[in-house]
Amino acid sequence: MAALLGLLTVPALAPGQRAELEKRIQRKVLPNGLEVIVVPNSGVPLVTIEAAAKNGSFTQDSSYSGLSHLYEHMFFKANREYPDRDQFVERASELGAEFNGQTQEEVVEYYITIPKDSVEPGLKFMDEALEHPLFRQDELETERQVVIGEYDRDESEPGFAFDRAMSHALWTTGWYRKDPLGDRAVIVSTTPDKMRFIEDRYYVPNNMAIIVAGDVTAPRAFVLADSIFGSWKRAPDPFTVAPIPPIPPLTKDTAIIEEAPIGAVAVEMQWDGPSARSDVASTYAADVFSDVLNRPGGKFQQHLVDSGLFESLGVNYYTQDHIGPITIEGQTSPEKLKAALAALDSELIKVVKPGYITADELNATKQNRIVDAMFQLERASGFAHQLAFWWAVTGMDYFFGYVDTMAKQTPDDLRRYANKYIVGKPRVVGVLLPPGVRQSLNLTRADLLRRAK
Repeated sequence: MAALLGLLTVPALAPGQRAELEKRIQRKVLPNGLEVIVVPNSGVPLVTIEAAAKNGSFTQDSSYSGLSHLYEHMFFKANREYPDRDQFVERASELGAEFNGQTQEEVVEYYITIPKDSVEPGLKFMDEALEHPLFRQDELETERQVVIGEYDRDESEPGFAFDRAMSHALWTTGWYRKDPLGDRAVIVSTTPDKMRFIEDRYYVPNNMAIIVAGDVTAPRAFVLADSIFGSWKRAPDPFTVAPIPPIPPLTKDTAIIEEAPIGAVAVEMQWDGPSARSDVASTYAADVFSDVLNRPGGKFQQHLVDSGLFESLGVNYYTQDHIGPITIEGQTSPEKLKAALAALDSELIKVVKPGYITADELNATKQNRIVDAMFQLERASGFAHQLAFWWAVTGMDYFFGYVDTMAKQTPDDLRRYANKYIVGKPRVVGVLLPPGVRQSLNLTRADLLRRAK
């Protein structure tokens, strides 16, 4: 979690950030359901306009795998106002706009950054792309090849097959809802009709937010948004029309062994983590727990990295509405692999013992996270991207309360979280090895499935 620079100052780190954030971040929901979020910041004479949709791989079934990402590529293309792509690019140049998009599991976002005197035409520019795309066949063919090019580049990376195997093992039959890159065969065979289906279902005002961050006042931004987007027709709630099936829970331990031309041995463990919808309290504990275990000089790092067993080791929880993964990633050498795996497994049992995590180190960790949250972002554009993520995945109430709630976490909260989601729970254990190492170590999946007593 990060996203507060430009709004608060470092001395205001004490609990009570919700009121400050709610004062600085202005929100309005238009009659058609579109949420408009304004973050004034006059540090530089620029404004970022971001459109966020509750779309992404989580909305995909197997026949649409990768198409939320392809739709993102079609966003800044021909539309009713600019029916030729050259016209679109020329208009962006006239506005002095930088533009881009990003597809994640539970949000797709599009943004333009423009001079402050171009806010009104910038909002109109975004509106045309949102409401009136043309999905020209020639442009679809071009962008399909661009996406396949991304796919090819990712596939050429040494860890691609390993990462995909880990994902498939963790998410089982629901893997395509966790994979924005998607399925090659689906991407190459898509049609404009599938793009229109995504538009009609998910690109509707009551499933979107417009974020305006930068050198602009909230009253002006609200007036402009209402005049430009207000006639956009509300549509049925996409998640009432087609509820998202739950991600199947992991029910047993699974082992993955892959080989690739890499220098060291990569080790990864993953678990089903908490949902930001059904177990909100554990998501806060998960973030603080990860920070404590990642803290240089802490017991976890001393016993596993400073001891020389691992070259590096990191713990992470990825906040998601539809089950976020818990991941431990590390690097070691072939000769230390088995000992490192055994030590990691033993250490995970110890982390829930009273006294392993102390109140003093927890307080220091929480302060570091608050400071990081304040300083990670230095531009209004970066803050807009963060808001888009939290708006879509958790809702703004979660975001506003994050710092205050995180600061209340106790060692008991962290132990409860680890017992509930990590210790003794089904997991995927994977190793990525240089060629020949598996054979030389006589490494089997049974070795990875072995647990400490």
